[in-house]
Amino acid sequence: MGRDDWESKSTAELWELYDGITKVLSRRMAAEKAKLEERLRKIEGTAGSPRPEERVRRPYPPVLPKYQNPKNPAETWSGRGKQPRWLKAQLRTGKKLDDLLIERPSGQRRRRTG
Repeated sequence: MGRDDWESKSTAELWELYDGITKVLSRRMAAEKAKLEERLRKIEGTAGSPRPEERVRRPYPPVLPKYQNPKNPAETWSGRGKQPRWLKAQLRTGKKLDDLLIERPSGQRRRRTG
C-alpha cells in the first residue's frame, strides 16, 4: 500500500486496521514467547518441571566444627565460609590451623572429603 492509499482511508477504517494488526501482533508475540520459554527450559535442563522453585533440595548433613578458639571454647568454626575474626587473630599471632583443631576422642573420626 502506498502513502495515497492510507490517506484515502477513513478514520474508522484505519482504526479497524489498527485493531486487526494489534490482535495479530499479540498472538504472534505470545507464540514467540512460548517458543523462547520452551527453548530456555530445555537449555536449563528443567523441561520436566515448569518452575525451579518447586524442586525439593536434598537435605545436607550438619557440619561439625573443626576449629576452636583456645581463649573462648564456645567460639568454633567448621572450616567452611569466611574465617571468623578470632581465627584470623590467632593466625596473626603465629598459630597454625592445626594448633586450633578440636581434639576428638579416638572413637569419633572426622569425615574426610575427597
